[in-house]
Amino acid sequence: MEDALADYLDEFTRRDWQTLDPDDVDDPVRIAVVGLGWFAREWALPGIARSAFTEATVVTDVDADAVETVAAEGDVRGVTPDELRSGAVADAYDAVYVATPNATHLEYVRAAAEQGKAILCEKPLEATLDRARELVAACRDADVPLMVGYRMQTDPAVRRLRDLLEAGFAGDVVHVHATMSQTMLGELGSDHDQWRLDPDLSGGCALMDIGVYPLNTTRFVLGSDPVRVSGRTRTEHEAFAGVDEHATFRLEYPGGVDAMCTVSQNAQHASRLEVTGTDARLILDPAFYEREDRGFAVVRDGTRVDVDFDQVHQIEEEFAYFGHQLLAGEPFYPDGDHALGDMRVLDALYESAETGRAVALGDDA
Repeated sequence: MEDALADYLDEFTRRDWQTLDPDDVDDPVRIAVVGLGWFAREWALPGIARSAFTEATVVTDVDADAVETVAAEGDVRGVTPDELRSGAVADAYDAVYVATPNATHLEYVRAAAEQGKAILCEKPLEATLDRARELVAACRDADVPLMVGYRMQTDPAVRRLRDLLEAGFAGDVVHVHATMSQTMLGELGSDHDQWRLDPDLSGGCALMDIGVYPLNTTRFVLGSDPVRVSGRTRTEHEAFAGVDEHATFRLEYPGGVDAMCTVSQNAQHASRLEVTGTDARLILDPAFYEREDRGFAVVRDGTRVDVDFDQVHQIEEEFAYFGHQLLAGEPFYPDGDHALGDMRVLDALYESAETGRAVALGDDA
């Protein structure tokens, strides 16, 4: 099996999207970072700096102290949100990265679109499906490129898994199992006063915050969209009152393929994606978290092969792709229309959880 795999997994971490030579890039894409939470500080800003195709030049946040600190440490220009939205410093950046609470994405994306800037918006697009539609429409009306931050799609491990499926190595896909969980109030801080616990800002918790990972990654590797979904949410602890603490959902894909997914904001840390076909099982474990190395295994004819490969910085890969596509004049994927697919599914899953019935999915209106 090792010889057969080698044909597909040669140069495992290759960037199959890259056509530009980083050494030939004199002027990387200048990015304004909107939102300086832990993820932006610890992962996005370092990822932007590591990428040969991008550089951070402007930062902003509602927390003035955070702006001052990051600006001083990173040799970037710190501005107020009003200054960013008004376009007062628009000549200092080419693109805008939005990493604020879900329900505030629209205002910053709309402002960036009006300034004619390319946009990388974090997932999910917004707190509600209607606002997500407005966000995508704002970019379309302004004719600015919009990419959505599904970093799994630029991770080589996920791309090689998709390659194997497309090549038929696993045979016909039968089903998918995915799980993602964390003790959010321990891993992200024990403070209960955070936006993920506010339904008005987040739109939901377990599904909206981490359910998007198995949902979107499954869509990506299967190259297909679910046609029917069902879900159940559960909340046990007072800290999660008003939002979903745990969620289980089923995604029904064309051809009778089911993806069974479980996510939790208050369970032992786990992160796994397994695709079972008629000829092989393909496993990512760990799969989804940026702060842990990915594991890649193939099980076929009773033999398991764990693939040894050089790990990449997930966020560097995402921003490298974003900057590269802009500089090369190439379109983005995942774009806004693709991300609306997730929003429709999430909306349907909450409907299913409330009604106890499965929900069929149609085209967006």
